Amino acid sequence: MTTSHMNGHITEDSDSETKNVDLASPEEPQKHREMAVDCPGDLGSRMMPMRRSAQLERIRQQQEDMRRRREEEGKKQELDLTASMRLKKLAQIPPKTGIDNPIFDTEEGIVLESPHYTVKTLEVEELLTSLKHIQHILVDPQSQEDISLILQLVQNTDFQNAFKIHNAVTVHMNKASPPYPLISNAQELAQEVQSVLKPSHHKDGQELNALLNAPHMQALLLAHDKVAEQEMQPEPVTDERIYENVGTYGGETVKIVRIEKARDIPLGATVRNEMDSVIISRIVKGGAAEKSGLLHEGDEVLEINGIEIRGKDVNEVFDLLADMHGTLTFVLIPSQQSKPPPAKETVIHVKAHFDYDPSDDPYVPCRELGLSFQKGDILHVISQEDPNWWQAYRDGDEDNQPLAGLIPGKSFQQQREAMKQTIEEDKEPEKSGKLWCAKKNKKKRKKVLYNANKNDDYDNEEILTYEEMSLYHQPANRKRPIVLIGPQNCGQNELRQRLMNNEVDRFASAVPHTTRSRRETEVAGRDYHFISRQAFENDIAAGKFIEYGEFEKNLYGTSIDSVRQVINSGKICLLNLHTQSLKTLRNSDLKPYIIFVAPPSQERLRALLAKEGKNPKPEELREIIEKTREMEQNNGHYFDTAIVNSDLDKAYQELLRLINKLDTEPQWVPSTWLR
Repeated sequence: MTTSHMNGHITEDSDSETKNVDLASPEEPQKHREMAVDCPGDLGSRMMPMRRSAQLERIRQQQEDMRRRREEEGKKQELDLTASMRLKKLAQIPPKTGIDNPIFDTEEGIVLESPHYTVKTLEVEELLTSLKHIQHILVDPQSQEDISLILQLVQNTDFQNAFKIHNAVTVHMNKASPPYPLISNAQELAQEVQSVLKPSHHKDGQELNALLNAPHMQALLLAHDKVAEQEMQPEPVTDERIYENVGTYGGETVKIVRIEKARDIPLGATVRNEMDSVIISRIVKGGAAEKSGLLHEGDEVLEINGIEIRGKDVNEVFDLLADMHGTLTFVLIPSQQSKPPPAKETVIHVKAHFDYDPSDDPYVPCRELGLSFQKGDILHVISQEDPNWWQAYRDGDEDNQPLAGLIPGKSFQQQREAMKQTIEEDKEPEKSGKLWCAKKNKKKRKKVLYNANKNDDYDNEEILTYEEMSLYHQPANRKRPIVLIGPQNCGQNELRQRLMNNEVDRFASAVPHTTRSRRETEVAGRDYHFISRQAFENDIAAGKFIEYGEFEKNLYGTSIDSVRQVINSGKICLLNLHTQSLKTLRNSDLKPYIIFVAPPSQERLRALLAKEGKNPKPEELREIIEKTREMEQNNGHYFDTAIVNSDLDKAYQELLRLINKLDTEPQWVPSTWLR
């Protein structure tokens, strides 16, 4: 068997029996080379397994015959129900079928039935009676002949013996085990109930408190907890049984490992089939296997708790391990691959710049362990051992999700996105060319009014995957500038102006630069920084401007130094910028907090603009919505958060809340800002 790794998958020659699929055959349904033996999605969703240990099997379940129950119910009617309000209420509840202990029953040959439902079996005599009754009803010759033949069969001794065996097997197969204990601390729970009921003056509460405090009840609860503790522990597999089976794998070097697996912690391993063998493919961070350090990639699993694994399908192994907990004993053939000891990995935090859904990814090695995320999510990458498939948690999921999930590695994602773009360009070269030319012409016309920075074209072409992030808490005396971004008529200018009008001592705007002459009412340094055209162009060449443009043969622009002056004064600088300026601003040392102000639905936007006395045409509204999508698609990786402006007052309150949060909570920022 020859195999080759491609994009996290295995392709193989046609004579291989490994259960994988060649990626180059799109006609066939995709299969995954790995199967999670138990994954987070299954935690808590499976029913508690019924246990049939030797001890439980000895306590056979029975149901009392209806005769004795009628006698007991008759005796209950003679009780004085007025002696206790509790008994009076209990008497109104219909009796429930319970489980009787067979030790106190001396009758032999009782039919065993489930406590939840009765298994109805038909006796031979009843069958004969029914057949004779039918014989009197169906009088035609053919029916009479058929019934006579059946009667002869039923009266045959061999048939009657087989019928009795069938009934016995039916009853036995439907026999349910005693109920599995839900908790092993009933006594502790009862004490909590007593502490709640202690101050109660209600008669029923006092009566329940006295009942729970009675010595007999305390002893009963104690006995329940002792039995529950034993029953909730799995029966250990004896060493003699294990070593006896190890001998059957003669000539193979085997190892025996034991792993403690709690009920709420998955094993955290994936397996694959290679011919009849079940091989461990991957150890997932956060699982019992990773914490124990005893299972390794490439190990062949021979047995688990005495159950032979060789020859089983990975789905069978999944079902088997999903119901196991406690001490798991593995018999393994160690991997022959020599691996260097794993280096201690550090956790890196990244911001996702693309959406990912493992259910739509044909290359994910184990779909059950794939981690879905959206653009802007913070991911904590805890393992890059496999460069193609990292292991990570979503921010906020660490406590709720015991196992790490698989996400595409940065290089792998860049490679396949580049390949996807190449394929799309090859499919429609002529159409793409026309669109690209139109785009470039549009940008050219725009640059007459507004000059984008020289690196803008590179932003559209680079493949965005992840950006490394770190937590940052802004100092009290150095506030982060707030940048409001959005299409025209979406309210970002109104929100900025309202902030500056309502809190003059807290917010300010950067003083712009210009090459035009100062007017009589203007004050240099307050309204504008007035500089010569030569000085302005020198500052442009030195990269000192965040944005700049030309209007009526005069240059205007906002410089990094102007923003820094506001920050140094202790105020929060408010900026309304074009998206082309975001990269320059983020590459500075200003640490901006960028908020995208998005419009509501088209109808809601029409209503909001109508309140302002504007009557936009339908095509203008569509253009705003389309511009929003374009800005989010091309520059969304720069945004820290977004506000949908469906109501200006609510949008203002939300904006103020986000700004206030910068003082109280650390925020994720690019790690390059803190180096």
